Formats: sequence, structure tokens, C-alpha cells
Amino acid sequence: MSFQPVKFYQTGTYTVGNRLLAAVDHSVQADPLRSNSINSGHRACQGCGEALGARYAIDAAMAESHGQLIAVNATGCLEVFSTPYPESSWQVPWIHSLFGNAPAVATGVAAAMKVKGKTDVRIVAQGGDGSTTDIGFGCLSGMFERNDDVLYICYDNEAYMNTGVQRSSATPPAARTATTMPVGAEPGNAFGQGKNLPEIAMAHNIPYVATATVADLRDLEYKVRKAMGIRGARYIHLFVPCPLGWGTAPHDTILMARLAKESGTFPVFEAEYGEVTGVLKIRRQIPVEDYLKPQKRFAHLFGKHARPDMVARIQAIADRNIRKYGLLEQGANSNAE
Repeated sequence: MSFQPVKFYQTGTYTVGNRLLAAVDHSVQADPLRSNSINSGHRACQGCGEALGARYAIDAAMAESHGQLIAVNATGCLEVFSTPYPESSWQVPWIHSLFGNAPAVATGVAAAMKVKGKTDVRIVAQGGDGSTTDIGFGCLSGMFERNDDVLYICYDNEAYMNTGVQRSSATPPAARTATTMPVGAEPGNAFGQGKNLPEIAMAHNIPYVATATVADLRDLEYKVRKAMGIRGARYIHLFVPCPLGWGTAPHDTILMARLAKESGTFPVFEAEYGEVTGVLKIRRQIPVEDYLKPQKRFAHLFGKHARPDMVARIQAIADRNIRKYGLLEQGANSNAE
């Protein structure tokens, strides 16, 4: 990556005290003046990765824009649990759009601010993987093609969680959902389907594209702040595990995001104008089996009727990601043992 990662001083943990860092290196969340853009009182599930990701992302955007921010939110989990009528957990100007037109609405807001001469007011659009990769895909591509001055953040929990855990085009192969049941010769979601939105965004040659996870919130803050310092269309794809839809323990949300990155299942990188400029290296490579087993949505791949052949196919996908993005340090073994 193009920034210096913070050294962790407490062996065996992922924490670091701010007293050990220069003030410039403090995280946004460590600042007592943080905006608390999405505040207490929302109704997210326990362990919701999306609620955590949204708090860090929007607080970072608020910090970089000096509080001059408008958020446009597609229909989905984030919208539903944060704004049960007549209440709202948002402490920023916030607009609810339809499921599929958040990029278009955000573009309109950006155009209005430009006409009014308020060029210091920045716009963030956000939605889940369903509204991003499926229903709003056309509007998003148009936003990229026009290079509209909007940062779009996709909170990817890999299915339509708000409406009952149905498959989206971000659902991984072999995963069980309400519409991809674990039955038949190839149980779960079919291999060879879906979209890779970060790569599609890169193909538009927009100024900035990045992926991130809730397992490394400093990396997320850095990427949001960097994106907010750029004009034009920007895209951040944020990996946010869902305990309800995945069948994982609420306290394992951060762990699941870390395992996805450490297995190569979810590559973490950033790109500018279609070229990869940095990757977050795997610290300790693990086999994909270690990532899949804790999730009930993959339970049919293990146990009495195990499908090691399907696990091997998922491992091959992760290995390809590792090779493609150079996720291992030079000289490290590219195959998890």
C-alpha cells in the first residue's frame, strides 16, 4: 500500500494505544471530535459488519470534508435499520433513494451543489451488494462513465440480507441462500456466475477504486480519506460479514473478514485510472477451508456428505486472486498448507 501501516506493539493482538503514536497518526475514531455520523439507536443485528463499516467510512469522509458531506443511501439493510420511521440514527444530511438509483440521485445532488457554487460540499452514495451489483448496476456504470464527482461505497455482505438472504451477483460459489439451496450435484450457488465490481469499476478508468474490509479499519479510513481528496468518480468495495445471512457467531464478524483476506478469497487493493497501485499483503496465509467452515452457509461442503472437490475449486479461485494481485510477499509459498 502507499501508506505506512501502524506497527502493533502488543504481541498477539490487533490493538495499539494512541499514546504510542504521533497525533497525525491517530485514527478518526480515536478523535474525541469525531462526527459519530451514524449514532446509537439503530436496529442492526448483533455483530453487523455493515453498521461498523458505515460508521468508520462516513466518519472518515466527514473528517476529510470538514463536515461538508451529504450521504445518499440506497434501499437495503443499512437504510432499514438506521431509519425506522420516524427516527434516524444519521447525524449528517442523509437522503434515501430507491433500491436502484442511488448513483443517479447522488449525481443530481452533486450537480445541484455545483450550480449553487457549493463546491466544498462533497457527496457519498452508499448501498449493499444487491443495489450495487444488480439493481443499480446501470446507474452506477453511468456515474463512472460520466466521471461524476461522487464517492460510491458498496457494503458487500454477499446476498440480499434485508429481504431474506437471497442470492446476489456478489454471492460466492457454493454458498447457501434462500434461492441457492444446498441440494443437487452442485449444492449452493453456481460456479462461474456473478460480477467483480471492483474490476468493472477499474475498466471505466475512473480516478480511484479500492477494496477494504472491517478487519482493518485503519486501512478503510485511509482509503476513504484518500478518495475524498480526489475529484471525479470513486468506488470503494467494503467487505462486511453478516452473522445472520452467513450463519456465523456475532462476535466473529471481524475474524471472518480477516480470514477472507488472509485466505485470498477477498483481495484488498487500490487502483488509480485502471491500474493497481497497491495491495494489502497477506500476513499469514490460511487455506480457504479455515474461512468456510465457521459459516453455516457452507456447512453442506463438510460433515457426513463432504464435498472436498468444491472446496478445492474455491481454493483455486483464492490462489488465482493471490497470483493476480501479488498478495504474498516475494518468495513466500503461494499455496496454503
